Amino acid sequence: MSGAAPTREVAQRVFAREFNDASYTFKESDDERAPLYLLLPTGARANRVFFVGTLTEKNDVGEDNEYWQGRIVDPTGTFFVYAGQYQPEAATALREIEPPAYVAVAGKPRTYETDDGSINVSIRPESITEVDAGIRDRWVVETAERTIDRLKTFDDEANEYASMAREHYDLPVENYRQAVATALESLDEIESEEPEAEA
Repeated sequence: MSGAAPTREVAQRVFAREFNDASYTFKESDDERAPLYLLLPTGARANRVFFVGTLTEKNDVGEDNEYWQGRIVDPTGTFFVYAGQYQPEAATALREIEPPAYVAVAGKPRTYETDDGSINVSIRPESITEVDAGIRDRWVVETAERTIDRLKTFDDEANEYASMAREHYDLPVENYRQAVATALESLDEIESEEPEAEA
């Protein structure tokens, strides 16, 4: 590796509810190698995302080569990941991990147009790692905090990505406040279901 390797974008923590509402992508320069960003409805750009959820099902949907689809659920909705020969580590992980299992995923958002003209989003994973419930719970708390931070600056005129979000999405940001509440409530429910630890 040369010392001039491009720095990797920070992976945004985002809940499925917000991720699935995102459909607008953009570049910030005309360079063909410039990163492609997904505009999050809470007013942030995402070239990479990081999420943790439950792998509930996986399917090899490839015809000639292995091409894995994974369905990963967080407390607010579902992420779909697709990994094939160009994402060998992630494809291997999908092949080997047996659902249901908690997984942490870092990857790049991808948009595609459906036959009816609507835009769907999925993830092209760089890595998929099996994790425990503690890591999943921490991700929920951190993602709730990051989402609230984005919501706090959403009406700030100096926030260019929030301005873009207001322009491109006709979505009440209250939806994402509700997603945060739903996610945090899910942790309370889990804790109340677990047997009390011995003192």
